Amino acid sequence: MLKSLRQIIQAIDVHSRRLSALYHVTAPQLVCLLTVVERGPITSTALAHEVHLSASTIVGILDRLEAGGYIRRERGTSDRRRVYLTATDAGRRFAREAPSPLQTQLAERLAGLPHDEQRSIAEVLERVAALMGADRLEGAPLLDTTPSGGPP
Repeated sequence: MLKSLRQIIQAIDVHSRRLSALYHVTAPQLVCLLTVVERGPITSTALAHEVHLSASTIVGILDRLEAGGYIRRERGTSDRRRVYLTATDAGRRFAREAPSPLQTQLAERLAGLPHDEQRSIAEVLERVAALMGADRLEGAPLLDTTPSGGPP
């Protein structure tokens, strides 16, 4: 079991390194950008909820996406205290050309399994996460394979 967990962690790490080396973005940055493109304009709080990351983690990701020219922050017109995130033309273009996030690939492959097998895998993974204490972490994991997760 521990070997399988190490292999999963290694696969995530390899995918993240490849994404960073080839496209100069991290997996969380890509997931956030895809969500802003799909759901924007969106607040950072709503984005954090949507991608299952803590608000403090989102701030750094958004700073880097804004510095890269992929998103912009704009104050609301009716309530100037609210800040909305929108994708720039460069951000939308990159989102169209970007590789599929790892969780999308996993979700597609899981969808090909029988429903009972999907449910069994989900139950086992939830139990392992609980045994590891991961179910008590502030931000949920970035890999969301629920059908409604779409690209997150």
